[in-house]
Amino acid sequence: MPRIDAPTVAQHRANQERALLDAARMVLLQNGPHAVTPALVGAAAGLARSSVYKYFRSGDEILARIVADALADWGERVHDTVERAETPAGRVEAYVRTTLALAASGAHRIAVLGSTLPRDESARRDLAHAHHDLAAPLRAALNDLGTPNPELTADLIDGALGRAIDRIDSGHADADIVPETVTFVRRAVGITQRPIRQRGKA
Repeated sequence: MPRIDAPTVAQHRANQERALLDAARMVLLQNGPHAVTPALVGAAAGLARSSVYKYFRSGDEILARIVADALADWGERVHDTVERAETPAGRVEAYVRTTLALAASGAHRIAVLGSTLPRDESARRDLAHAHHDLAAPLRAALNDLGTPNPELTADLIDGALGRAIDRIDSGHADADIVPETVTFVRRAVGITQRPIRQRGKA
């Protein structure tokens, strides 16, 4: 019997799963998505491949899970920042600034690296929904701002943010990219005044 270093079997399984996911993130960042296999992830976590199969059916499933977790964490951080803004215009700007700040920190790397894989169709659908959900605070802010087509406008803004993130990734200073992108988005959606301090800040 394997040793259980936890108060309960359920907690042991949760700890093992977390260790595998942590190892999978390391493998993904160091070697790319095609290296995320049960054998390599198990080796990185100090577990046999057969043990990995108790938690995940395939490398694709592991990859989909770590990307989904990364997107959920990203979405939570964006949502928390956007919700502190006091006006719709302020929420739009907060979305832009927070998205670019997270990209500059490297927080997007797992999602970018992992988005090329999973071959499983249901995993692709799940990740597509997760990507769509990331922009929910932006769509809500645009709707409150009175934008005629908030869904399309949000997609266009995210396209602009994607290009800005590409520039940050290629070595351009985010101190240059962020204000230009904010100005572009504000003009695109007709924001004429600078928004708007966040709640709880001077």
